[in-house]
Amino acid sequence: MFSQLRFDGKVAVVTGAGGGLGRAYALWFADRGAAVVVNDLGGSASGEGSGRAADVVVNEIKEKGGKAVADYNSVEEGDKIVKTAIDNYGRIDILVNNAGILRDKSLANTSDNDWDLIHRVHLRGSFVTTRAAWPHFRKQNYGRIIMTSSVAGIYGNFGQSNYSAAKLGLLGLSNTLSIEGKKYNIHCNTIVPMAGSRLTKGILPPDMMEGMRPDLVAPVVLWLCHDSCTDTGSVIEAAAGWVGKYRWERTRGMTLRESTNDPILPEAVRDNWEQICDFNNSLHPKGNEASMLLGKVLQDLMEKDANRDAKLSPVEQALNWRPPPVKCQVTPREIILYALSVGASTGDKDGLRYLYEGDETFAPIPTFGVLLAQEALSQSNMITGGMPGFQVDLSKVLHGEQFIEVHKDIPTHGTLEASLNVVDILDKKSGAVIVTNVEVVDGTGDKVISAQWSIFVVGAGGFGGKRNSDHIVPSVDPPKRKPDASLSYKTSIDQAALYRLTGDRNPLHIDASFAAMGGFDRPILHGLASYGISCRLVLQQYADNNPSLFKSMKSRFTSPVLPGQTLQVDMWREGNRIHLETKVAETGKAVLTGAYVDLKSVASAPAPVAPTVASTGLMSEAVFAEMKRRLDAKPEVGAKINAVYQWNILSNKKPAASWVVDLKAKPGDIYQGEPKGNKADCILTLEDADMVALVTGKLNAQKAYMQGKLKIKGNIMLTQKLQGLLKENANL
Repeated sequence: MFSQLRFDGKVAVVTGAGGGLGRAYALWFADRGAAVVVNDLGGSASGEGSGRAADVVVNEIKEKGGKAVADYNSVEEGDKIVKTAIDNYGRIDILVNNAGILRDKSLANTSDNDWDLIHRVHLRGSFVTTRAAWPHFRKQNYGRIIMTSSVAGIYGNFGQSNYSAAKLGLLGLSNTLSIEGKKYNIHCNTIVPMAGSRLTKGILPPDMMEGMRPDLVAPVVLWLCHDSCTDTGSVIEAAAGWVGKYRWERTRGMTLRESTNDPILPEAVRDNWEQICDFNNSLHPKGNEASMLLGKVLQDLMEKDANRDAKLSPVEQALNWRPPPVKCQVTPREIILYALSVGASTGDKDGLRYLYEGDETFAPIPTFGVLLAQEALSQSNMITGGMPGFQVDLSKVLHGEQFIEVHKDIPTHGTLEASLNVVDILDKKSGAVIVTNVEVVDGTGDKVISAQWSIFVVGAGGFGGKRNSDHIVPSVDPPKRKPDASLSYKTSIDQAALYRLTGDRNPLHIDASFAAMGGFDRPILHGLASYGISCRLVLQQYADNNPSLFKSMKSRFTSPVLPGQTLQVDMWREGNRIHLETKVAETGKAVLTGAYVDLKSVASAPAPVAPTVASTGLMSEAVFAEMKRRLDAKPEVGAKINAVYQWNILSNKKPAASWVVDLKAKPGDIYQGEPKGNKADCILTLEDADMVALVTGKLNAQKAYMQGKLKIKGNIMLTQKLQGLLKENANL
């Protein structure tokens, strides 16, 4: 009924043909007229030992009148196997890579040798033998190759990590050889068989072993190796008389951006995951169709960009601009330079927190984050011509508003990445406002900083755009009452020159002629310098100089500051929000308005030391009482200091009382009067009110000493050891 498939004149090499599937292949090829090289090392299922199993199969073939020769080489020496075919028959037409062993173990128990041996036999053995046959196939413009994979390779199987990896590797090898061999009439296909053999003996029950005989798979291999079969690069599964074909399937997926400039966020993947994984109306790519599809996605995006840009107004082009993310480096040098540029001093309480990388609490002032976000503006050249469509004259640029939020502690070392997005351009008639958002993330992708610039460009308005934006983080006016606190900072005549070193090199802040082009009679201080100074003073007043309590800050810039002027920061506390207004003290003109700092929490202010009814009538008596309480609670603090202090307290410049802090005595003692035993190592003299101001943080010890308010005799260095008793968690 059917014309018989014949292999007369063909030479077939079958590896691992001493039993099981290989034996069945060899017998079938010989029965259909092929001369067969029966290769088998003769080892065990685990690859150990050797034998003459190939001889048995050769004898079977010859007894039936067929042609066959035995080969006992390992597939790791595949060139010798191919040489056997050439030496005996003068050619090779068919190669069935069938040899294999098992070393099944869970991953935790798989040794390097277990892994390497499986790959050497299955994957490398097939490669070496095929490579040896390849020149003969090319020369005669004909060849048929079979690779043997497994359902374990396609789907995985417990205890077969080594085997499944090698078997799927064979499929990849077959796919590539089918491409490389196509023009030479060399076909390469992969068989995924399931049959009873020495590798499955003991795994499959006897009745299944019989029902899944190797001779039920062999005819499929013969067809794939026949001249009339045009398949190449196919994956065919066969077992128990059933035959099926695999193919790759891909969902249609979806493109998660509208432009080549758009980023893709993990949240976008999450929100579209169901559609991404929907196999309805799926695709079945072949060969390089997979990469061609991805190339088309990019081409479509680029064409969409081009078509959009051709139709967009200049403002729309700017809003669609997505410059690539930029890297920004953080080192202690940048942190310290910024702190100096906004007025931090070694004379400040906790000043070293911002100025000395060796301080155990070293951290950036939170508004340092603006500099990191600003890298996205500067490296993208947004203000100097890099932004398409809406062109900007640098001499006409003013900083309108600024917002920053710190989501995660800013590191003191490392590389962050900043991404910029122009979210709105507003028409204010006399000028334009460019609203720009920047997000800064760390190496794990966690958001560290969010920032927003509102930049006013003088003379760029009148283009018919909208006047307001929902994207702008709003500013908030302060309460209508007297400020709850007010602190001042006198800027240096070189404040702008110093701040420029943090990265903002706009000549407006250093070059008088350039400032004149912007309508100023002299260079002005950076708005962000006033912004940073104001933040620092808020932290000093309400956060105990702890930058980790900072959450966010918003401000509107209303007028310039000249270097050398004094900034006065008025503050109103409303819960964790500190409203502030910064003005020039010399003129009373506001420079930061609608401003606020949101704190995660407000640090507990030191309890005011109220006048006491103690016998001395001095407020400082309560200070020494508190010091004694702390010493009694933690006597080890005194033991570490091991010194005697005498405090002479004045009232209206006259001696009023003396206290002794004896930390040499065991367990330490604090009392009124003169030293009882040990001589004082350090004698401190100051007014009663100044003593209270000193320990509550309202008076700086260094300044008090330099101004003569605090007089010290003896070992002055011992004063540095008193912080544990005078004020917890703070330096004196």
